[in-house]
Amino acid sequence: MHAERLQSWKNGKHQVQWLASLEIDVFPFIANTPVNEIDGPAVREVLAKIWLAKPEIARRIRQRVGAIIDWSCAKGLRTTEIPMRSLSMTLPRQPKKKGHFEAMPYLDVPAFLAGVRQRRQSMGRFALETLILTAAHSGEIRGAQWGEVDMKAATWIIPTERMKACVKHVVPLSDPVLAIFAHAASFRIPCTDLVFYGQKPKQPLSDMTLLKVMHDMAAPGTVLGFRSSFRDWVAEETNYPGEVAEAALAHTIPNKVEAAYRRTDFLAKRRVMMAD
Repeated sequence: MHAERLQSWKNGKHQVQWLASLEIDVFPFIANTPVNEIDGPAVREVLAKIWLAKPEIARRIRQRVGAIIDWSCAKGLRTTEIPMRSLSMTLPRQPKKKGHFEAMPYLDVPAFLAGVRQRRQSMGRFALETLILTAAHSGEIRGAQWGEVDMKAATWIIPTERMKACVKHVVPLSDPVLAIFAHAASFRIPCTDLVFYGQKPKQPLSDMTLLKVMHDMAAPGTVLGFRSSFRDWVAEETNYPGEVAEAALAHTIPNKVEAAYRRTDFLAKRRVMMAD
């Protein structure tokens, strides 16, 4: 099923996450069970393990498992469906989704980053440092490939298929980020082009790897929250225009007329800002 749908998904991040979420939270429990033998209680048991701890991921997995079951029925691999909606009603009520991801106060970020740099060298540490210093999304960092990085030009070009807005994004690399990439290069291995690879070198790091660094340091906030910390810093402590900060975050321009006429990504200004 995944192979059939893969080409229709334009978002490269979605392509990776769709299967990765199953590999982490589903396959360890029912991967060896023939699809025609998987029943509602088995699926409920899988969902129950993450329903409260990872509510958003659990909802996505519910949808993906349901899609697999439906596809299996259509292909004649099983004769009965599983009522996913009814099954979910037997699980406890999930906590309400917050409007914003918790962010570390920007004044606390320098000390936290100094603490991160005291930890042993690892892919998780390198990735989290890079995320903080580039204000990039976790998925963009974890999916970074050496073919996207130009150390001489000090740029990292994230291709369209890996961007949430489906628009190529050029990230200027400050000296500290170049130093991180240089350290990561010493760990480079032939079997993968990933800059920050996981325990299985051909697969990216798990998002939980970055979060674990924060948890081990008893740090408040979330990994995604560093983008908010960056935006607050720009607004409170600098004179950089808002549109330059928004360009660094790769946010789309909501005004369609303005978007049609803007021809710059403020790369030169962003380079100075990110160095600061």
